[in-house]
Amino acid sequence: MHPTLLIVEDDAPLRDVLTRSLRAEGFAASAVATGAELLELALAEPPDAFVIDIGLPDADGRDVCQALRARGVHAPVLFLTARDALTDRLSGFHAGGDDYVTKPFDIEEVVVRVHALLRRAAAAPAAQAGGLVLDPTEHQVSSSGRAQVLTPTEFRLLAALAGRPGRVLARQELVHAAWPHGAVVHENTLDVYIARVRRKLAQLPDAPRIATLHGVGYRLG
Repeated sequence: MHPTLLIVEDDAPLRDVLTRSLRAEGFAASAVATGAELLELALAEPPDAFVIDIGLPDADGRDVCQALRARGVHAPVLFLTARDALTDRLSGFHAGGDDYVTKPFDIEEVVVRVHALLRRAAAAPAAQAGGLVLDPTEHQVSSSGRAQVLTPTEFRLLAALAGRPGRVLARQELVHAAWPHGAVVHENTLDVYIARVRRKLAQLPDAPRIATLHGVGYRLG
């Protein structure tokens, strides 16, 4: 069986090169141009790994990754980006990405990195956070047919929690997931944003709740 690989890249020539090259290297590779298309395909049939461009026309690729994690899809993610700043690389890892390649790149490097990710991939899937559905293209969360709009920071906080349901996330983990590296986040700022997310979840039927573990962090479900 060839490992399945789903690529999202909005630049058509690069998307074609990636697809053809990775197929030639033995991957069952398919590609789409938008985050919405990737989510639709990935949730229907999760691949063995993803290659995700961060600069997509309809969403930030890091938000797409977080939405996948929140739905229990934990296949490894290799990010592609034109930005090589430390803050960009760190934000990709905090969003749930596993590796990072900066454009322009050699296809041989992408192949080697994807193979390495597949070797390290965990076999057991993670749990899913109830019936929550996170949409990174609209920054929405929905449950049982009702939706609430989130700010980008609220979305990233909730996605981080939903990606690891039942697990306590330390305050610093959540700060890293929701704010750029180096941002000054005051002690009560995280609490204010968590309170906002709680209020929005409370408007959704059957949505899990955020629990506080004082002095430690927060847990969803």
